[in-house]
Amino acid sequence: MKYTVTPAEKSTVKIAITFTPEEWAAANDKAYQDNRKKFAVNGFRKGKVPKHVLELYYGKGLFYEDALNDLFVEHYPAILEKEKDNFTAVGDPALAVEEISEKKVTLTATTPVKPDVAIEKYTGIKIAKYEYTVTDADVDKDIEATRERLAESRDVTDRPAKLTDTVNIDFVGKCEGELFEGGSAKGYDLTLGSGQFIPGFEDQVVGMNVGESKDVNVTFPADYQAESLKGKPAVFNVVVNKITEKVLPELNEEFAKKVGSDSVEAYRAKVRERLEKSAASRSRNETENAIVTAIAQGAKAEIPDAMVEKQEDYAMQRMEYSLMYQGIRLDDYLKYVGQTREEYKKNFEEEARRTVLHQLIVEKLIKELNITASEEEIAEKVAEQAASVGKEAEEYRKSMDPRQLEYIEGDIKVTKLFDYLEANNEMVAPEAIETKAAENEENK
Repeated sequence: MKYTVTPAEKSTVKIAITFTPEEWAAANDKAYQDNRKKFAVNGFRKGKVPKHVLELYYGKGLFYEDALNDLFVEHYPAILEKEKDNFTAVGDPALAVEEISEKKVTLTATTPVKPDVAIEKYTGIKIAKYEYTVTDADVDKDIEATRERLAESRDVTDRPAKLTDTVNIDFVGKCEGELFEGGSAKGYDLTLGSGQFIPGFEDQVVGMNVGESKDVNVTFPADYQAESLKGKPAVFNVVVNKITEKVLPELNEEFAKKVGSDSVEAYRAKVRERLEKSAASRSRNETENAIVTAIAQGAKAEIPDAMVEKQEDYAMQRMEYSLMYQGIRLDDYLKYVGQTREEYKKNFEEEARRTVLHQLIVEKLIKELNITASEEEIAEKVAEQAASVGKEAEEYRKSMDPRQLEYIEGDIKVTKLFDYLEANNEMVAPEAIETKAAENEENK
């Protein structure tokens, strides 16, 4: 087997693979052995028909397709491995047969490959640096959210309903004296102030007592979904069956212990630490995105469709998982918006192309700046992960998948790259960038 590699258009290479007569004959024999049980010819038992008889009966090229597939599967991966320092395949090849006969066969694979990216400038650029801080109010808000989450419900019998209460109601609605679809229900739970019902409804239920009946007068919004009700007045007779209120746990030592701290002060400190880590991560992520976005403005790459489509698939997968957590199937959602998967996937094309370009820039700069991760740095990260799950570093490392170590190594390199880029560019407050952009827009 011999092969040649030549650059082709739009970040592809054309791999021409030529097989010797011996290789081609052996592949045809193997295809015959693998497939002969599928054929029957009068005068022969099924599976026992000689190869030359089958070729006479069905045609000389009967086993060519299977033979070609076998040869491709056997040799193509080895070629990619051999050429890995010259190019990286990023998608399935388009196959074509250039020449085929009993004596010779040449197969071509047009393969999309990772493109080079031309970077105009990556230092000396004015770039936004994002910094988020944590205030006492942020800590209080987080603690209140936890108290809300751990709140208990209690029946109310000694006062009328107020905002934030949940009322169980029966209601019958009429528009112009007539009942309408969806306007009546029994035993409906409504949280007052949630905005579930049309404007004015919930406000008028506030102040009602258990067992009380009342007519609630409202007007349907002009943009209401039901055409026949848009902008029209309606009357709902409402009966309150039950009122429940949220009872938040007191912020005391008992509560602190329930959420894993010895005291309220320790709990507040733990909340602050978590929020500060989150703020630092957000600051870094947004700053890194601003850096690579600024560099990308002067970068060019001929990105193959295969790389964009793969990124679109990732975006679709993330969306599918997100919908799944909400109890919605992607196929049902697509029916609702009236699009196929392929049509909807195109919504992610611009973002996908931008993401691929950013990834190419990061990879190119790591290579160009010769950024590496030492064994000591990798060991330190492994030790941190081991400590987080209560294991010894050596024991934890033995249980790690090689891909985890590759990820750690890559993460160290990326962190070093952005440290370098932040140190070698003019990092300014986001407001300065926005002001400059506004000035440029005015001067156009």
